[in-house]
Amino acid sequence: MAEFNHPIPPDGRLLLQTDLQAGYSHRYELLWVLLFGFIFVLIIQSLAAKLGVITGRHLAELCMGEYPKYVRYGLWFFAELGVIAATIPGVLGTALAYNILLDIPFWAGVLICGATIILLLGLQSYGVRKMEFMVVVFMLVMASCFFIELNQVNTPVNELLEGLFIPRLRGHYAISDAVALISALVLPHNLFLHSSLVISRNIPSSCEAVKDASVFFLLDNALALFLALLVNVAIVSLSATICVDNISLDTDTCSSLTLKSAFVLFKNVLGRSQSVVYCLALLASGQSCAVITTYSGQYIMQGFSGMRKLIIYLVAPCLTVVPTVIICSIGGALRVRQLINIAAIILSFVLPFALVPLLKFSSCSSMVGPYKNSISITRTSWILSMVIIGINTYFFCNSFISWLVYSDLPRFAKAIISTLVFPFMAAYVAAVIYLARKKVSINAALPSGSVSCGIEVEEVRIQDGQ
Repeated sequence: MAEFNHPIPPDGRLLLQTDLQAGYSHRYELLWVLLFGFIFVLIIQSLAAKLGVITGRHLAELCMGEYPKYVRYGLWFFAELGVIAATIPGVLGTALAYNILLDIPFWAGVLICGATIILLLGLQSYGVRKMEFMVVVFMLVMASCFFIELNQVNTPVNELLEGLFIPRLRGHYAISDAVALISALVLPHNLFLHSSLVISRNIPSSCEAVKDASVFFLLDNALALFLALLVNVAIVSLSATICVDNISLDTDTCSSLTLKSAFVLFKNVLGRSQSVVYCLALLASGQSCAVITTYSGQYIMQGFSGMRKLIIYLVAPCLTVVPTVIICSIGGALRVRQLINIAAIILSFVLPFALVPLLKFSSCSSMVGPYKNSISITRTSWILSMVIIGINTYFFCNSFISWLVYSDLPRFAKAIISTLVFPFMAAYVAAVIYLARKKVSINAALPSGSVSCGIEVEEVRIQDGQ
């Protein structure tokens, strides 16, 4: 195993806006949520990578082979919807950075971002590593920029460490803000992508090589997520320190922090040069986010459709980029915050349709054989996943009911909306339960490079039969 995977951290655009708000509202008290969230993401993404290493197929291909026709088409639809929703914040952030830095019209920045996505994905024709290298460069630029920003403020280290390791939920909207942070971390397209990236590596088929590869990918994933955690801690610390320590600032400026107003805030407090650094971080983060999500869309389409790779390289980016560019252009610079919030809701909504199949496949002995996770890992993954899915569903329903009750719509309009939405939510819950309870029927081709490995596989399958 001479090659390492390049793990993909969570979506920076969703997290950036959420981090800015969490820093102002709760200072450092929600940092423990980030730590917990990244540990959970590490577990889930490692399960996805391990599944790809063991079976030689990624999550979309396994879903295609496991579920009935209409179920897999539904999973495909939700996966593509999640890719578009995850791409929107990246395109918005990139266009906003172009608008602030170069005074380019917002719609033109959206088009430039879309063209750049296609261009960077074209690097695949020269080798996947070259495109992955460009994404890594974007991430390092983003991290460097935020660390430079953090160096300009005096962050109280004691409070930061307390917030990171002592769980607290105090103050208004602490629970909802914590849920928003978790939701921005666990993204459905990353599960498909991490199970796909490992397949492009040259891994011998012996049991020992598979186990070594799983460990390498786990460590590599942990390193990438640790860097992402440091970046997000830096963002929260920036907004917490600036907004709380500068009493001369207008309260409304911090209470309604957005990607654009953060630029004005940094400019007024830290100076013009630091605000430019922030825009560079915004540009790098947005562009890398958009490329990563579109790249994952290729694997999703290839797995569910079975099309040839050449066709996928042409069709998949268009299916993701074109709707995203249209939505962002129509929304404009004035609706950036609303579009990001809507994208976050959609991602929370579609998460179970990637997470539940992953957990089912990775905990199935007939599929992963002797590489099956320990009971503690399996139970922890299921419990945490169900908690996150349950919380997301509860807050979605609660927010919808509150909006419906207090809206100015006529009664007949509320009745029509309720008639349409509540059966849909019942069907949504039923679909998640179906995915969770359905027994996995396919048997993956497990590595059998040694006699001992073959014996282990047979023993596991005999135990399952009993």
